[in-house]
Amino acid sequence: MNDDPKGSPPEFVLQLDGITKSYNPGAPNAVAVLRGASLQLRAGEIVALVAPSGAGKSTLLHIAGLLDQPDSGRVVLMGQDMAGQTEARRTHARCDQLGFVYQFHHLLPEFSALENIMLPQWANGTARPVALARAQALLAQVGLSARADHRPGAMSGGEAQRVALCRALANRPALLLADEPTGNLDPETSERVFTALIDTVRATGLAALIATHNMALAARMDRRVTLVSGQLVEDGSDAGVAE
Repeated sequence: MNDDPKGSPPEFVLQLDGITKSYNPGAPNAVAVLRGASLQLRAGEIVALVAPSGAGKSTLLHIAGLLDQPDSGRVVLMGQDMAGQTEARRTHARCDQLGFVYQFHHLLPEFSALENIMLPQWANGTARPVALARAQALLAQVGLSARADHRPGAMSGGEAQRVALCRALANRPALLLADEPTGNLDPETSERVFTALIDTVRATGLAALIATHNMALAARMDRRVTLVSGQLVEDGSDAGVAE
């Protein structure tokens, strides 16, 4: 919890302090992916995370999103150090404070667009009328009101990805994490989805960390951090970054 007795919001939505992560530590084939990565993210900021495939972007996002644990370092979410927290507390934080968008939409195929957005709200204890109103408002915000009753199989890739964005925002998270959210789309559809993402995040005022190797999209965000040799470099050198 935030320790400020006045109850003011923390300065940073997310702090990553000296995050390290290796796979197969101690083995001959050990791979050090993160080597002291640090980042501070304020409410209202949209930050691009850039690096070539395999450099550790997804690993960093999984740690920031409490889906994985670092070997060392701290993840501080909304002023609370998540180290040592119970799995129940971490799960609650993921549901209540975090939203995720992936390269593939991962919508549940047997449910409509509207229902896919309502499901995480129901899981979080939101009453059906409130969840319905929230889902309808989000679909309207991304221009998909007419697709509310369509299942994912009846939607285009760009439409499904915009529904996935709505689902990520359904519980009003403090932080949105997106892993190559337009990487599976053609340029025209990518532009449409990215514009919807940026506009919706701006309107909501949350913080967003968006992994991409598309430098044109990265340039439209508030700032850019580059993952270089396992560390985050602010507005960094493009060394090792692939278009």
